[in-house]
Order: sequence, then C-alpha cells, then structure tokens
Amino acid sequence: MSNKLWKAIPVALFVAVAAGCASTSAVDEAKAAAAAAQKSAEEAKASAAAAESSANSAKATADEALRVANEANASAQEANTKIDRAFQKSMYK
Repeated sequence: MSNKLWKAIPVALFVAVAAGCASTSAVDEAKAAAAAAQKSAEEAKASAAAAESSANSAKATADEALRVANEANASAQEANTKIDRAFQKSMYK
C-alpha cells in the first residue's frame, strides 16, 4: 500500500501544479481583459469630452447667430415703422 501511495504523490503534485498554472493563466487573462476595458473606457471618455467641446462650440455659434438675427429683425421692424410714418405723412399732405 505504501508503494501505491508513493506513486500517487507525484501524480497529485502534477495535478496541483497544473491547476495552479491554469489559475495563473486565467488571472493573467482577466487582468489583460480588465486593462483592455480600462483603455477602452478612457478612450470613450476622451471622445465624449471632445464631443462635449464640439457641442459647446456649436451652441455658442448658434447663440451668436440668434443674437444677430434678433438684431436684424429689430432693425427691420424699426425701418418698417419709419416707412409707415413717412407714408402716413405723405397721405395727409
């Protein structure tokens, strides 16, 4: 019986070592996947920041265009009022 035990010990050690290597390999793969996910998240964050900056710039341009359009509208209304007054004056003469 002790002879069988001595033969089983190397087999058991091999299995334990092989299982340990597999675990280390799995941990390394998980670390690599986590690093890739972190890199992807950082790239997405940078892309989102660039998109936010671009959107802010577009909003500023749109706000300026609205301001200019409102000024043009006010100027056109003022011109129409002046023309209406001049027309009314000419009608009374």
